[in-house]
Amino acid sequence: MIYALINWMAEFVFYYPILMSIVWMVGGLYFFFRREYGKSKEPPKLEHTPLVSVFIPAHNEERDIADAVRSIFANRYKRLEVIVINDASTDRTQEVLERLMEDYPDLKVLRLEKNLGKANGLNLALAMSHGDIIVTLDADSVLDETAIEWAVWHFNNFPRVGAVTGNPRVRNRTSLLGKIQTAEYASVIGLIKRTQRIIGKVMTVSGVVAAWRRKAIIDAGLWSNNAITDDIEMTWKMETKFWDVRYEPNMVCWMLVPETLKGIWVQRKRWAQGGVEVIRTHADVLGKYKERRIWPVYLGKY
Repeated sequence: MIYALINWMAEFVFYYPILMSIVWMVGGLYFFFRREYGKSKEPPKLEHTPLVSVFIPAHNEERDIADAVRSIFANRYKRLEVIVINDASTDRTQEVLERLMEDYPDLKVLRLEKNLGKANGLNLALAMSHGDIIVTLDADSVLDETAIEWAVWHFNNFPRVGAVTGNPRVRNRTSLLGKIQTAEYASVIGLIKRTQRIIGKVMTVSGVVAAWRRKAIIDAGLWSNNAITDDIEMTWKMETKFWDVRYEPNMVCWMLVPETLKGIWVQRKRWAQGGVEVIRTHADVLGKYKERRIWPVYLGKY
């Protein structure tokens, strides 16, 4: 009995990645030919331009925060409200932000004296913002000039869309680890997101860049301050509330990735823990027939 179990586990570990890689490649190709091939790279015309609130959570980001803020104000979409959440930074982040406020009068800074965590900061920013659409961007990332237009198009044309996950690309490619992750994000993660979009259930938005409908955030109960990966948890709360979560490959941002083994280990450990939390929290979806479209994505978490 024990030998049979060990043998089954060994076969699963060997065949599962092969099977899933085939699924991802087929799904990615189908997505490409149906939604990308021959399509213009120019963003679609927007008949309505709602106010978009951009949240940038920042904790000790004096080196990168200026680039993130400038990329937002350089965006082609102009109906913007930009809020940087300075989550009790102990470096010169606040000084950098104060200088930026002189250059960009529309920039707002939510300064927190105590580190409350990303989720709490986002919820506080939501309370002080006015946009019907929320874009969240990591402080060490740079947003492409057309990214917001691509996201807004989904919200304008499809009322059930609750969130749109973007397409992160690596900008620090000089080290070997950086180059490896460049290939990972450009191929593997992109294929997985495309396949999940074809299935109709995206497992998680990319926390580095995402767009959200305010109404959907409220309906899902705001960001969870007890979840280690708030982006994964919010995605699943929206999915179980039957909001549509989409992947938009043209919603591009340029991000920094860890360039040390320790940094990668901490990042991937956090992702894995967040995945386990989702499996535990949302195990009841397997007993609900109306949630059947999320079953393949849920089982794929294993």
